[in-house]
Amino acid sequence: MDHLKTSRRLVLKIGSSLIVNCNGKINIKWLNAFCDDVATCCSREQEIIIVTSGAVAIGRNYLGLESKQLCLEEKQASAAIGQICLAHAYQEAMVSHSLNVAQLLITLEDTENRRLYLNVRNTIKTLLRFGTIPVINENDTVATQEIRFGDNDRLAAKIAQMICADILILFSDVDGLYSTNPQNDSSAKFIAEVTKLTPDIEAMAGNSSNTFSSGGMITKLQAARIALASGCHMAITSGKHLHPLKKMESGGRCTWFYSSEEPLSARKLWIASSIKPNGMLKIDEGAKQALIKDGSLLPIGVIAIVGDFKKGDAVIVIDNAENRIGIGLSAYSANDAKLIIGHKSSDFERMLGYRGSDEIIHRDDLVIEL
Repeated sequence: MDHLKTSRRLVLKIGSSLIVNCNGKINIKWLNAFCDDVATCCSREQEIIIVTSGAVAIGRNYLGLESKQLCLEEKQASAAIGQICLAHAYQEAMVSHSLNVAQLLITLEDTENRRLYLNVRNTIKTLLRFGTIPVINENDTVATQEIRFGDNDRLAAKIAQMICADILILFSDVDGLYSTNPQNDSSAKFIAEVTKLTPDIEAMAGNSSNTFSSGGMITKLQAARIALASGCHMAITSGKHLHPLKKMESGGRCTWFYSSEEPLSARKLWIASSIKPNGMLKIDEGAKQALIKDGSLLPIGVIAIVGDFKKGDAVIVIDNAENRIGIGLSAYSANDAKLIIGHKSSDFERMLGYRGSDEIIHRDDLVIEL
């Protein structure tokens, strides 16, 4: 488990069955022990992001809806009530360790829309830079579709992909992947490591019978597919015991899904292959040489803007001879970019009315194709 202790950035997903007890209330004893583990990680200068379930399960208890099947509006009302309780509980549990937390409510759509994606990613990275722990949940209260089965497993993987996390851990009521459902088959074999999500592995997924959980092994394997393609290792382990991360580090049973990609290279591959360009930036020779040396693209090195693109859209980068250099995500819209090209960052606020990014394309959002 050395890589778990030495990894720079971890995403920890908490299932409803762990943080909500059988009475529909927050399991404070468990949460305090979990936050002790998080504090240990922070003392090692690891960056922690928490994706938590539980809002609907907590809120329905306050509304007296524990025993009925909820309609969409009742789920959303329950989430609205439960979320404020959940956020407060995390804040109270972390304060004894002098740790700050921040609440983010997002949807899967937010992680797939390029502009929203950049906004969410930049917010998370800024919080981490200030030593604050983001606590993220699905924004169930404004969902336009019915709250779907297992979204927080996939959401956690999307967050891990977005911020180039090293490891994603799904804490749940199961301790890993088995060849068949161990509740129904005593001969089920435990799978300790997975290096490739083959059809045989995917066929091992079973369904959850837990009262509060919204997903089972199927959604966890879907999360694994997202994480592994992004260069992020993933683990599934039981969180039923107190200090679940500490137990895992000391050799507790879990299933590891290992990626063969580095996070940044996998993410750049995603940018290069999955995004339709909406514009073009022509750059001078100095900017071209900086990009070849793994630099970012600064507005001062851009000599022309082509197309009508928005912040977060993909744009092609070409040199003065119109040779294609690469593709990246623009930190500015075409209209704003036209105002600042050829200028230094110290001029941006005066020209735009706000101070944005120093780079028009950050090197982490740029794929060089030379």
